[in-house]
Amino acid sequence: MKNALLLTTGIFILTLFASCGSNKDLQERSPAQFNEVYYTYNSNGIELNIPITAIQDQRISMDAVYFHGMKSKLEKSQEKPNLYVANFRMGSDDMVMHEDPKQEYGNKPPQLPEESPFSIEEDEAILVFTQNDKIKYYKLTGIVEKE
Repeated sequence: MKNALLLTTGIFILTLFASCGSNKDLQERSPAQFNEVYYTYNSNGIELNIPITAIQDQRISMDAVYFHGMKSKLEKSQEKPNLYVANFRMGSDDMVMHEDPKQEYGNKPPQLPEESPFSIEEDEAILVFTQNDKIKYYKLTGIVEKE
């Protein structure tokens, strides 16, 4: 009887810890106000642009984004202060191929696929942001391709 009680208590505690660790919920409220989110293809891959009209910089930091089966860090644009950009490397046209491996030193490999924690469509992305020291997720929808 005592062993059964210990076993049940142990399973309960493990379940409690496991559910706390995997608490990844999409946020209903947007962490910022966005303009039209778009992406373009360039010689290195895909560039995802997230224009923001309003954000509380002191409370929210934009960290990363999942898009087209890959994950990339978000960086604030140098030219446009309200634009966040994520670059997804899909290979490069200017790779050096040579019989001497030392000649290929500067080549950058394509980005490895990384599965999104949520199911998304082709015109959607998952934004990873930090708010009050907590990692949160928000789904961006209606992403369009521009040239």
